[in-house]
Amino acid sequence: MMTADNPRSGRAAVALPWLATLARLALGTVWVVAGAHKIDDLRASVRAVRAYELLPEPAAQIVGAGLPVAELLLGVLLIVGLGVRAGAVLSVLLLIAFVIGIAAAWARGLRIDCGCFGSGGELGPGQRPSYGPELARDAGLLALAGLLARWPRTRFAVDGWLFDTDSSGTDSSETRA
Repeated sequence: MMTADNPRSGRAAVALPWLATLARLALGTVWVVAGAHKIDDLRASVRAVRAYELLPEPAAQIVGAGLPVAELLLGVLLIVGLGVRAGAVLSVLLLIAFVIGIAAAWARGLRIDCGCFGSGGELGPGQRPSYGPELARDAGLLALAGLLARWPRTRFAVDGWLFDTDSSGTDSSETRA
């Protein structure tokens, strides 16, 4: 019987590892795509970070150059399922930083492209920012990351092989006792 205190009972015990797996793969794919679009043009990535006007120039250069690498690494780790909880927590922190940056740009009336999937920087004449959809997207990704932080055991994950969990995502030593 499923209860609010034990979401891993009944149908939830079957569905949750699959939902978490979908969340892990979706979030990992987003990070890989975002990093891959930026890694070829680090100057554009730095320009996008600089456009938020939140960091001093040296920090903007470091963040702009390092962000694509971090996104790629985080995405690959999530896709293969290695360090899922740590990857989810890092995703939560990164997404909170993105939400703060986008909301701050919107509140200050900046007209910038978020640079989330490449390019970024100030918008040209006649172009309008799309802060609302960007914030909604990041809120959805934040929900996925939160789900993974809470329930990191997923199907087809390296973590499962390393930490001896069965296909349901539970510790197989619990089933042996």
